[in-house]
This record gives sequence, C-alpha cells and structure tokens, in this order.
Amino acid sequence: MLQQFGIPALFAFGLTFVLGLLARKFFPKFGLMDRPEKYGLKRDPIPYYGGLLLYAGFFTTVLLFVPLDLHIGVFLLAATLIMGVSFVDDLIGLSPILRLIVQVVAALMLVFAGIGILSISNPLGDPLVLDNWKVFFTLDRVYEFSVFSALFTVIWVVVIVNTMNFLDGLNGLPSGIAVIAGVSLFLLSVRSGMHFDASSQVPVAMMSLILSATALAFWFFDFYPAKILMGDTGSMFLGFVIATMAIFSGGKITTAFLVMGFPILDAIWVILRRILQGKSPMKGDLKHLHHRLLDSGLSQRGALYMIYAVSIVFGAIAVFLEGINKLYAIVALILLMVFVGGVLVRLASNRTLKKND
Repeated sequence: MLQQFGIPALFAFGLTFVLGLLARKFFPKFGLMDRPEKYGLKRDPIPYYGGLLLYAGFFTTVLLFVPLDLHIGVFLLAATLIMGVSFVDDLIGLSPILRLIVQVVAALMLVFAGIGILSISNPLGDPLVLDNWKVFFTLDRVYEFSVFSALFTVIWVVVIVNTMNFLDGLNGLPSGIAVIAGVSLFLLSVRSGMHFDASSQVPVAMMSLILSATALAFWFFDFYPAKILMGDTGSMFLGFVIATMAIFSGGKITTAFLVMGFPILDAIWVILRRILQGKSPMKGDLKHLHHRLLDSGLSQRGALYMIYAVSIVFGAIAVFLEGINKLYAIVALILLMVFVGGVLVRLASNRTLKKND
C-alpha cells in the first residue's frame, strides 16, 4: 500500500511545493498579484492565482499514476472547466450566474459519464434509491437519464464548490479543509470490509490522497500569514474535486458532509440570511462563521485551529462509525453549529450594546 499510494502522494506534494516556490519568485514578475485595495485592505499585494498550482499538481499526478478511463477522463475535463472559468473570473470578474451555469454543466458532465448519486443511505432502513425514474433518449444509441440522481448530483456539486469558495476568506482554511477531507475519503475508501468491490475504490483512494498531498503542499504557502493566495481558481477547483471524490465509485457523501459540516451549514445559513434580508445570495460579506470567530476575539490561527479540530473529529467519526451512529453524529454537528452560532451572535450583540453605551 505504501508504494501504491505513497509514491503518488509524495510526487504530488513535491511537485506542488516546488511550483509554490517558483510562483513566489515569478508571479510578481508577471503581475499575478492580488488587489488588496479592491477590498479596502492596507497591505502589500500577495502572489495570487495559486489555484493554478493546485490544479497543476493534482492534474499532473493523476495523469501519471492513475489509470485513465471514461470516468476519470470526464472528471478531469470537468475539473479543468471549473478551474479555467474560475481563473478568468479571478482575472476580469464574471457574472455569478455564468459561474453557476458552468458549475451545473460540470456536474452534468459527471452525470452523463456515469458518476453520480444513485442512492442515499438510510441508517433507519433501506437506502433511498434515486435512479428509479429514468428518461430515455436516442442519439447514436439509446441513452438513459436518471432524473433524481442527476438533480441530487448537481445540487451536491454546486453546494460543495461554493462552500469551499466561501471558506476562502481566511488564510489556510480551504487548503486545510481539503487536506482533512482528502485523508478522510482515502481512509474510507481503503477501509477493509466497507466495499463490495474493493478494487473499484483504488482510483478514488489514490485521487483522494493526491488531493490531500497537493492541498498540504499549498497549505504551507496558504497558512496565515499567506504567502500565496489561491483565489476562486483554487477554492472552486478543490470544492469540485472533493464533491466528485465523495460520489466516485460508491457514495461517501456522509463523510464529506461531516468533514465540511461546519462550512456547509454556515454557507446554507449565510445564503438564507441574505435572501431574507433582500440581498443577493451570491454577494459576499464578512458574516461567515470564520469572520464571526475573528470578531469574537479569536486570532486568525485560533479560528483556523478550531475549525480544523471540528473537521478532524467529525471526519474520524465518519470513517470509523457506521449506520445510526453517523446519523447521531450529523445531529450532534447541527446542534454544535447552532450552539456556536448562538454564542457568536450573543457576543456580537453584547459588543454592539457596549459601543452604544
């Protein structure tokens, strides 16, 4: 196992780390820098577009070490689409609607390649099967299209992609979460006795570990204070890879949900809050969980460590627990999120009252 999985992971780490060193030297010469004045920040520009490094490290390693088939080929093509459009968005800015359309197209590419959510496990009984309602159409041959499976797959991909993008407001957060998610998905893929066909898990296990190694190498540049910023190019690419690995060769949605539970619940709450306030759900603000943690008095690193710890704990729960225990874990995660959110809102309210006194 060390040779099978370890060598690709070490290669991905080494390649991405070397690319990071080169980026620090050459990105400023090519003007690939962020624009702090755009966000009212008073600091020197930092090398930007670090997502190109993540993409190059992951894509190259997968091509060299993972046997290609239709599924992997389409996945890499869809990931390239996400990365490319996000890069253009970082460069010149694109409409949120256009970005959403591209995410849906990328998700549908997975669906038509046979990568999708076919069922949702039910710890209280039989799984919820999603591919019963099928639509048939003919081109060069007869194709079938599972409506509910496609719908849930698209929603899953869009949610995870944008959740990772929301995380990119705190140095080291998206890369750190990607490391934890990659390791958790890898461990679940290679866990003995978990899968009917263990050989089908080898590609997803390898790609999950490559993802983790790539993100870890970038984390050394991304961790606060950041030396390179990944931009939407990186955060959305990481989100797409995590979303795909969670549904590749058997669903691991619960694992991905538990690892990213805090960010996902935060993203849902932020979107609902913006809609209720009559604002665009795609317009950013500084009221995400990590922003509120900073407002509560935690340092940048303190907020990072707290979110890392929650993700690691629930990731371990997802890997080692089964059935009804995972349901308990999800309920516990939601209750924890509500508790933490309530405390942070209360602290913010107290600070406001003190300022007004």
